[in-house]
Amino acid sequence: MLADYAVRVENSRGRRYPEPPHPYRNDYERDRDRVINARAFRRLEAKTQVFTRRYSDHFRNRLTHTIEVAQISRTIARQLGLNSDLAETLALVHDLGHPPFGHSGEKALDAAMRQHGLFFDHNLHALRIVEDFEIRYAAFRGLNLTFEVREGIIKHSHDYNAQNHPELAEYLLDQRPPLEAQLIDLTDEIAYNTADLDDGYEAHLLTIEQIADSVDLFARHYREAKTRYPSAAEKLVFNETLKSILDGFVGDLIGNTAQLLEAANVHSVEDVRDHARRLAAFSPPVEEDRRRLKEFLYENLYYSPALAAEKEDAERITAELFAHWMEEPDDLPRNYRQKVAEEPLPRVICDYIAGMTDPFIYQQYEKYCGA
Repeated sequence: MLADYAVRVENSRGRRYPEPPHPYRNDYERDRDRVINARAFRRLEAKTQVFTRRYSDHFRNRLTHTIEVAQISRTIARQLGLNSDLAETLALVHDLGHPPFGHSGEKALDAAMRQHGLFFDHNLHALRIVEDFEIRYAAFRGLNLTFEVREGIIKHSHDYNAQNHPELAEYLLDQRPPLEAQLIDLTDEIAYNTADLDDGYEAHLLTIEQIADSVDLFARHYREAKTRYPSAAEKLVFNETLKSILDGFVGDLIGNTAQLLEAANVHSVEDVRDHARRLAAFSPPVEEDRRRLKEFLYENLYYSPALAAEKEDAERITAELFAHWMEEPDDLPRNYRQKVAEEPLPRVICDYIAGMTDPFIYQQYEKYCGA
């Protein structure tokens, strides 16, 4: 049962290259399966979320994070009467364009590109992956995903301007994305805010006292968990705290979004698209909790001195490899050398690096830049 404002697969704007319907899967289910079977999706398993494997292999990587986002997105979509197949697919594809080394790699790639008057954006790169880089089908390049999935890739977390991005004009940049896409940036934050607390604690970079002293949200839920389980081990009380925080974020997003939809008198996808702002949102108090938790993680985990050396290495390796191939393009693989006839060399190098896993970029660095 879908709500009036849910995207209906039978109303899809379709694929770039028409295909006959599948006998037992709808188009969004097929898109989900195509994403899962993509090479770029598999490579997420060896791409950094926060901690690289050189630090430990116990922690989340880009793939496990993606699976967690998909689980949360599917749950919320069903509770709101949205199209859970579309929401799940958008969650699975939302990080497909991330380079190795997490945000450090993205920062370094963007800096290298800007030296040549270009830039790197992981959402736009994800679109390039599904439109062009994945070669699996004889009839067309890319994955030939539906319009709604391609639109959600670029619009789930950012509003692009048609004047600055004329190449994206087909994606209705003057309109809001459907609710299924609006959810993804929020479920992404729910997933990584709680997961990064967990990994930071397991890595002994964060303590319960430190988190509780700085994050009222955590302190409240930890006291409640400790009261319920007074004899439990500290780690298990911590786990119960994170579960309660996650449930609170999810419940608030469901309830507040439903209230916003009712207040805005939304009854169709068109109403969602034409609304002045995005309608998927946390309530103001929970949004403040989310903001403070995120600030704590930035100050105490993401920019922790314990991780600084790895971040510096990631940026240096990315920058030096980029510079090497700018000076020695003949060292690129043959298929990338061939692309230089069609696209600027910096873009070709960026595409190559962005597709790498952490282990592979280390190998390439040792091969070409290692002294």
